[in-house]
Parts: sequence; structure tokens; C-alpha cells
Amino acid sequence: MKNAFEITNPDWKLSPHTGMGKKHYIDLAKYLLERAFKNIHSIDTPLTFPKVPGKTYPQPNAPDWRYRSAEFEALERTFTLAGPLIHVDPEVEINNIKLRDYYKLQIYNAFTPGHPNSIPLPEDLPDSNYQFTCEFGGLFKTLLLMPETIWELYSEQEKDDMMECISKWGHHRTTQNNWRIFNIVTLSFLKKQGYEIDDDLLKSHLLWVASYHSGDGWYLEQTYNYYSISLFIVYTTIWNRTFGDEHYPEIAEIIEKSAQKLMESLTSFFGRDGYINMWARSITYRTWVSGAFPIAFMLKDKSLLDPGWARRLCSGSLLQFVTKEGFYHNDIPSLGFYVQKEYMLQNYSCAGSPFIMFLPFICLALPDDSPFWTAKENDGMWEELGNKSKRTVLESPGLVLVNHGKTGTSEIVPGKVYYDDPNYSKLTYNTHFPWEDHNPDGGTAMEYSFRSQDPRDVRGDDINFYLTGKTVDNDAFRNRKFTISQSMLFNGVRDGVLYRQAIMRKPPNNGVGYIIDLAEITIPGGVIRIDRTRLAFEHELTLGNFGLPHLNGVEAQVNQFDDKTKKTITASVPGRQVALIAYHGWDKLDSLVHNNRNAEADDSTVVYAYKKRMAQNPPMELMITALLHKTDNSEWTKEELSPVKNIEILDIMPGLSPLGAIITLNNGEKYTVDFKDIDGHRTC
Repeated sequence: MKNAFEITNPDWKLSPHTGMGKKHYIDLAKYLLERAFKNIHSIDTPLTFPKVPGKTYPQPNAPDWRYRSAEFEALERTFTLAGPLIHVDPEVEINNIKLRDYYKLQIYNAFTPGHPNSIPLPEDLPDSNYQFTCEFGGLFKTLLLMPETIWELYSEQEKDDMMECISKWGHHRTTQNNWRIFNIVTLSFLKKQGYEIDDDLLKSHLLWVASYHSGDGWYLEQTYNYYSISLFIVYTTIWNRTFGDEHYPEIAEIIEKSAQKLMESLTSFFGRDGYINMWARSITYRTWVSGAFPIAFMLKDKSLLDPGWARRLCSGSLLQFVTKEGFYHNDIPSLGFYVQKEYMLQNYSCAGSPFIMFLPFICLALPDDSPFWTAKENDGMWEELGNKSKRTVLESPGLVLVNHGKTGTSEIVPGKVYYDDPNYSKLTYNTHFPWEDHNPDGGTAMEYSFRSQDPRDVRGDDINFYLTGKTVDNDAFRNRKFTISQSMLFNGVRDGVLYRQAIMRKPPNNGVGYIIDLAEITIPGGVIRIDRTRLAFEHELTLGNFGLPHLNGVEAQVNQFDDKTKKTITASVPGRQVALIAYHGWDKLDSLVHNNRNAEADDSTVVYAYKKRMAQNPPMELMITALLHKTDNSEWTKEELSPVKNIEILDIMPGLSPLGAIITLNNGEKYTVDFKDIDGHRTC
């Protein structure tokens, strides 16, 4: 048998796209827990997973509390599956162990000071914030929604035994904005159960969280990312229905309105088949954003999402991973995306961290007659999209969402990124072409990659010394490598053209001399880029398309051909293809095979454009390209590889701004690319 999940007796009548109904969600939850419980032989055996070498925790020689944290994280995050299972079947067993009894005992042990498996109290550790707080939030979010699973089974004495630990962590120091939600959930649970809490602290956390609402249903979280959905919407909506509506109705209304607004664009984040995009940090959490689909049917207005489409996307996102053999490592979800990969991880993750990806299983808390379960699956707006592409602009978080009917893919185009991190700073993220890590030798996928050839950089001189007399670090060795943008700015959409800016260097190193002004036109299966360099000194530049993984050792097939108007390079692997067409501003097109940078395979191919400008004072220049993708094996047609009919480059635009263009597409559409006052429109 395949060493991955397979649907048994799919219900093609109810779910013609995935075969998944409520029974199959239950089957999948059991399957995942059976793998996780393979080494659990009795109710007394704590749930632990093998340490994964690399950057994740606990590191060798870590203090004991880091091991307690990893164990508690494994226990709590597997309860993301176990809690909903117990809710629908209190007698459910995994490997002959009754889940309800197992989690009741193990959580009691974790919260009882003095027990060998207990977690430390805050005063036992240096005054700081710890992963324990995060896991308390996850546990009590589930118990707010489904308290009967284990909490109501405890005796009053057992509850009192645990109360010191729960209360102290609930009241303890927290960090940043989304973490306040963990304290909110924990404190609210205690208050709901009749225990005394610091009400002023709870209200303070609530006001802080509400203050981060930015618009379009999004909340600020370092930069903007999936936490805005999974925590600020999923966790807080559960809090609303179970506590907030009664005790803090005004704050609950803020959360309710933001959740309702989010639902307007939620479906645009997913591919036609439900694929989720590999984007932002905590990539190993994968489908946790799909938890917003059942949440839609916990809102006051339950008509915001088509229920058949919601379940279709929710199911598709889970099947994207659980049906793949490489997804599992040590019998549990790997620390990666499709397979175990180190480069995309953060040091706050441990072996049990990925189980939060099963947040969508809160759908099992919905009643059997919920539309989420009874509606027939459908493809929503994709059914009408045809070969067209739909673009959704979220001004507040600076995100543009593109749904390509021609390829069934969805894209995230980020615009408010203030540091150089491939999790955030790519030009585009695509559901079916997961991003690749940066290549310091150039040719990075879906990035502008920059290398200075300024002789002062090459020597390691301070390029500003002649002005200031001061020195700043200018590492000649580091300057030999290509770098990616240090921030991405959102400049709005005007007349159908999306404007952003990639800042390749920040001050004090002449930040205004290292700008690439970005303009893009969405076309079916791709984008036309009309980008303006304002790079003041000698430099090299590359622009890559999506990387293609060498699955099963099959290398990409690369072809290149030119004509009088453009240079073209294509690459293909089974089921996926890319093309890069350079119309203006590039020296050549090429390809590279990358090692250990792709999310799916050890090797991958990237096609890219290259230019080198060695003038002391390079002029501004337009770089005009088309970046295309396909999700089949069909031959590229002449029409597909000729999306642009005419290009008129103007030194001075009619609106009196320098260096723009008028672009006419082959379908007759005409776009004016005018960078007028672009610096004044920037937001981040």
C-alpha cells in the first residue's frame, strides 16, 4: 500500500472533486494520529517525537525546559486532531488507547507541579516569554470550543491541582501582537470556568489586538502573513462565540466585522484544486489557514462563503499534503513543505510543530446539518473564470491576489515587506510553483538579484566616506555575492497596472540609488513586467522565473530561441512549464541548475534574464519581460509566446514623468506604464 493517506469509499456524489465528506475527515484524523501514536504503547507513555537535526529545537545541550516545551508542543498540537475526534466520538481509540483518557491524563500530568512530566512554572525560568504560552493558547482555544472533550471529565480537585500552572502562564509575560491572543484565550477560559483572573490584563490584551486591525480583514503581524488569518481570525472567532460575545461585545464586534471582511478574499488565496501557497514564515504549518473555512460557518452571517466551494478548498488543501509519501518524516508531518527541508524553517519549530496544520479539523465541531457538510462541492468562481485571470487588490496589507483560470494556479504578490527574506520578498508566490531559496551566485527564482560592480564595493571601501568622513561596514567578500531586495514597497494600482518598488540597498549605502520601480500587467498564465532601474552605480542584475523541481531525478528540458523583437527561454518538467520572454533591457537569457533550494526536490532548474552595466553613472533603463507558467505538458503556441504586440518607450510621459512606456497586448488591450510620483505613493 502507498505509505500515505488514501481515501476509502470516496463520496463522489456529495464531493465530485475530492470525494471527501465528514466521514473522510474522521478517517484522515485517525490515520494521522495512528502514525503519531506508533510508539505509544500505554496511556502512561508521554507523546514525544524524535528530534530532527538542524536549526529546530531543542538543540543539543539545551536546558531541560526546552525538552519539556517540545513535549508539551507535541501533546497540544496533536490535540488539534484528537480534540475534534473525541468531540464526534468520545469512545474513539487509537492503537487500543482511548484518546479521551490519554489526553486527559497527559495534560493533567503536564499541568501538575511536581510530576515528572510537568512543565515548569514561569518563576522557575528567567523572566521572558516562552513557547509554553503559545501552546496554552492552542489548547484552550480547542477547549473553549469543545470543553466536553476532556475538561468536563476532571474532578474539581484535579482542576484545582492544575490551576496554579494554567493561571500563572495565562497571566505571564507575552510577546508581540499575535501572542496576546494566547493569553486572551487562556484567561477567558479560566474566567468562563469560574476562576479569578486579572480582568484589566485581559481587557488590555484585547485592546492591543484590536489595535492591530489594518483593514481588509487583515492584522499587522511583524509584516503581513498567514497569522492574520489563522490566529487573528480563527482563534478570535472561536473566542467570540464562546466568550467574547457575552463578556466583551464591542471588541467581539470588531473581530466579527474583520472576519466577515476577510471572507471576501479568502478563497482567492487558494488554487482551483485547493492548493495553498507556500508563503511567509512558519511554512511548516501549511494548511492552518484553511481553518478559516469552517470558521466562516461560525460567524453570525453564515452566508459569506459558498459552503460547497469552502469544503472543496479545505479538503483540497489537506489532500495536497497528506496523500504524498515524502510529506511524512518519522511517521509524522515533516518539517518542510512537501518534504523535509531545512532552509525554509525557523528555530522556534520542533518535530511536533507541523500538527497545527490540522487546524481545519475544527470543522468536526460543526453539526452534521451544517452547510459545510451538506452542500455539494463546486469550484466557485473558477467555473466562470475560463482562461481569464482575476486580480484582487488588498490595499491595506499591500497584497495582490491573482487567480489564473488558464492554469488553475493562484498567486500572492506582496507589497509591504521591510526586510530581505525569501519567505516574504519574492516578486510572486504561486500555489503550484513553490518558492526557492536565494542563490548567492545569481539566477534566484522569482527575484531581482543584484550584485554591485562599483569599484568601491569591490575594494571594500566605504562609498560614503568622501562625503561624511565616517566609515560603515562594507565587506568586499560579501559584495561578491548576489543579494535580493532588502524591502518591498506597495505603490498602488493605477489604470490596471500594479506598482511596487524593490529597494536593493537601504541607507546609509545610498538607499535612493538602489531602486527598481516595478510595474506589472496580469495576463492569463503570467505577467508582463515593465520595470525601471534606478541603480546609480556599476552592477549586475538577474531576474528568474519560478523554479522547476527535478522530481524522481528527471531534469528540466530547456529551450531557447530569439527573433528580431524578443529573446525567449522555456523550461519544462512533467506537468509544469515556464517561459521567460525578454523584450527590452536585458543582455541575455540563461538557465541554472540549483541544488537544495527547491521545496520539492534536491535539484531544480531556473530560467533567468541577465544584464551587466559598467558605466560609472548608468542611465535609468526599462526592463520589459513576460513571465509565463503552465500546468500541463502541451506545447507552447506562438500566440502564448507572443503576448505583447507593441512597445512604445517614452523618455518623458504625457503626464510629465521620466521614462515610461505604452504597452499594447496581442489581445488589443493597451496599458500606460507611468511611474509619476511613485516615491510619494510608497507604503510599507
